[in-house]
Amino acid sequence: MSFFAALRFLTIIPTPVSTDDGLSNPTRVAVPNSAPIPANEWAAQVGQAIAYFPVVGLIIGIILVLLYYMLHSVWPIQVVSILIVAALVIITGAHHLDGLIDSCDGMVPGKTREERLAIMSDTRVGAFGLTGACLILLIKYAALSAALTPALLITFPVLSRWALTGAMLIFPPAKTSGAGFAVKSHAGWPGYAVATLIALLISVLLNGLVTGTVLIACLLVLVCCSGLIFSRLYGGLSGDSYGALVEIGEALTLLLSIMLNQIMPNIQGYDLFMIDLAV
Repeated sequence: MSFFAALRFLTIIPTPVSTDDGLSNPTRVAVPNSAPIPANEWAAQVGQAIAYFPVVGLIIGIILVLLYYMLHSVWPIQVVSILIVAALVIITGAHHLDGLIDSCDGMVPGKTREERLAIMSDTRVGAFGLTGACLILLIKYAALSAALTPALLITFPVLSRWALTGAMLIFPPAKTSGAGFAVKSHAGWPGYAVATLIALLISVLLNGLVTGTVLIACLLVLVCCSGLIFSRLYGGLSGDSYGALVEIGEALTLLLSIMLNQIMPNIQGYDLFMIDLAV
């Protein structure tokens, strides 16, 4: 059940567990042939399922790889890249992108924390949010166009969702209500340890011992820096902040992967344990 809770929380992929009114407001959860699950139990399942977040990223990555294999022999890399970015938005239901938009909208200068949180709750999209979303999508498109490989398509969904689990535990909640607070309340370090082992294994197998390890370490530092900025602005992290960190983590993973693949071949053993997915 925990795995399905993680899959439902991070994607729109159908599962035996689904919320009645959306991920952002899980008042109850409908399970076939059973009574609805109360909101607190649903939040507990998601929080306890953070160990599966990298696994959900792996599933997303496999879907993107299958899409790549179907398209790369038909269309040029630029077209394939934009279709993959679009597919990623669809698979996640644009929930993470919506969180990024709200988080960026709250960065309006001269506002108090309370005012920023109120702006984030506003359904209208502001200039800051629109700019942030466009920049993130452009970075993903440019990075994929420059270095599109099956290994990269699996790496960046896995590591970005793993990095989110660390930010959940490190930073305080911005609010004492909402899905973000409820999930954080039930997340724990044992789940994070399992998620880290899974993410590290996948990163090393796809990128080599040195590159995979350095990549995951650098990503954690940079995502935590982003989390620190959000925490300073909003007094902690909210559900919108979690979505924003997934988007930021994806873009950072792509950029770091390209950079490290330029640098690491000069280091002996960088490709140790690497699995080549190229055809």
